[in-house]
Amino acid sequence: MSDSPIQDELTGHEYDGITEYDNPIPGWWSWMFFGGIVFAVLYYMAYQLGTAGTSVAQAYDNAVTANLKLQFEEIGILTPDEPTILTYMQEENWVLFGQKTFEGNCVSCHGKEGVGLVGPNLTDDHYKNVKRLGDVATVIQKGAANGAMPAWQNRLHPNEIVMVSAYVASLRGQNKPGPRGEEGSVIDPWPAAPTE
Repeated sequence: MSDSPIQDELTGHEYDGITEYDNPIPGWWSWMFFGGIVFAVLYYMAYQLGTAGTSVAQAYDNAVTANLKLQFEEIGILTPDEPTILTYMQEENWVLFGQKTFEGNCVSCHGKEGVGLVGPNLTDDHYKNVKRLGDVATVIQKGAANGAMPAWQNRLHPNEIVMVSAYVASLRGQNKPGPRGEEGSVIDPWPAAPTE
């Protein structure tokens, strides 16, 4: 090897008569490269493994729920009785609203899918404090089991109680397995939906 300064700057590789200089990658390029890797890891953790509400689907569901709250003005104050609950069980958007309200308030006791944790499984035909459809709203409003099921009438809007009741009633018959066994007794089926 020659002691020439130009020879020291070359890598010693020659391909098709082309010699390449031994220049390092610029520092700013290296920082951008490693910064991109760090960003990709953080982005993946936030949007794929992160908390609920960060995904596009969750953001859409939250926007739908916010829009439905605005629609409360159009439907007025609902009475949480059997005919009203039965009517809103047929409205997919309002059942979705009830599901979001359920997920925000009830999952710690009943689980995300209503299979029961501390509270009973809501997906089977066995009920402890419900004999007919209207009783679902009564239990949500006034609570049950000496406070084990809290009263929600001072925390939820009357329309939210109707929508949560419609959602909970729609879970019946799915018979999803849960950590608790069957509780209470089998009750009669819900009445048929009103025809228009």
